[in-house]
Amino acid sequence: MDSLAIAQPSVVIDRFQEVRQQTEALAAPLSEADAQLQSMPDASPAKWHLAHTTWFFETFILCPNVKGYSRFNETYNYLFNSYYNGIGEQYPRHQRGLVSRPSLAEILEYRQAVNSSLIHWLDEFLSETPNDSVQSANAQRLLGLIELGLQHEQQHQELLLTDIKHGLFQNPLYPEYRQAPKNHLNSAGTASEWLSINGGLGAIGSGNQSFSFDNERPSHSVYIHDFAIASRLVTNGEYEKFIASGGYNNPEFWLADGWAWLQQQKQKHPLYWVKKNNQWFEFTLYGLLPLDEQKPVVHINFYEASAYANWLGARLPTEFEWEYAIQQLKTMPEWNKITLQPSLNNNQASNQLLSDAFGQVWQWTTSNYSAYPGFTPFSGVAGEYNGKFMSNQNILRGSSCVTPIGHARLTYRNFFYAHQQWQFTGIRLAK
Repeated sequence: MDSLAIAQPSVVIDRFQEVRQQTEALAAPLSEADAQLQSMPDASPAKWHLAHTTWFFETFILCPNVKGYSRFNETYNYLFNSYYNGIGEQYPRHQRGLVSRPSLAEILEYRQAVNSSLIHWLDEFLSETPNDSVQSANAQRLLGLIELGLQHEQQHQELLLTDIKHGLFQNPLYPEYRQAPKNHLNSAGTASEWLSINGGLGAIGSGNQSFSFDNERPSHSVYIHDFAIASRLVTNGEYEKFIASGGYNNPEFWLADGWAWLQQQKQKHPLYWVKKNNQWFEFTLYGLLPLDEQKPVVHINFYEASAYANWLGARLPTEFEWEYAIQQLKTMPEWNKITLQPSLNNNQASNQLLSDAFGQVWQWTTSNYSAYPGFTPFSGVAGEYNGKFMSNQNILRGSSCVTPIGHARLTYRNFFYAHQQWQFTGIRLAK
């Protein structure tokens, strides 16, 4: 975040407006009632996402840098602070759905007010910034913080969709978030192959030439042993065979914690699978659709992914194997400069090897979420962003079908707890 070059004001402002407008476009199909939904403690109402991402810019940029700036509403600093203890207390996460006021309209007004203030300040600041080293360093820091805010908002764009999907699924009418496009067809399957990867010393992590989160840094060497990785993701049809074989009833395949979770939850199939008249359907952001057996299985937690791999006599890759395999194969066009369009549902598989590494489902790895050697958190209060969560979570790699345009990259480290299913997570095998 500290290495970004000083950009032209118009470039920074255009990017700021584009990201902010995209969030509101994602919320546009929602009613006031939809935007209020909080279906479980892990999820947040769409209204909260809209407000929290605005709180970030107000708190980290406007308040400390704009003389005479006063908050849009002082109570918002408590309501919409997520977990920054250095900023102050936070409203209980599991009760966010109880905050019926401010209204959706008032939160959108809040967004516009903060947008206007930040753009006005940014235009003046960048226009007046001289080129001496002190001011340039300060400009680098502030521009890096704005970019962090935009990357943070893109994370919440994905969370907004996953949370509203979980909320709508609680409704027995299975309402659609958005109407399916006319070209939303069943996919054509391809055979899975084992791709042999010769081991060696691999460079893992971000070299910091462009934006990366602090947990992606620094680039460092990891020795990789020879291994094989599946050429494509596990499909619904393949996972259905695991279910039919009694996979959810056999403790042989499950980790001890996974088996305990299974017994507690009475789980017998993936989240969002619904059986009607002996036929499987899947709840999507387009509503309830017949299960497409050729599409990647999605909303699988780590326990399920691990059990499926054990059932096949395979395993999940480490995060280092995953990144190293992409580097070695280089089968994707512009594989290190990925821009993706969210499609709201996992797309069809491709004949190109590992081309489904991005833009389909996040892929579980066996790697625990921990710091790289030489890890340095973001400076200041932003240091709470990632490091404090490095405990009892697993790393996922790639990106999903609801990851925003330009947000995916080779070194991105997503992380969730082993039991969590509501994110767009799936399975790639290794051995």
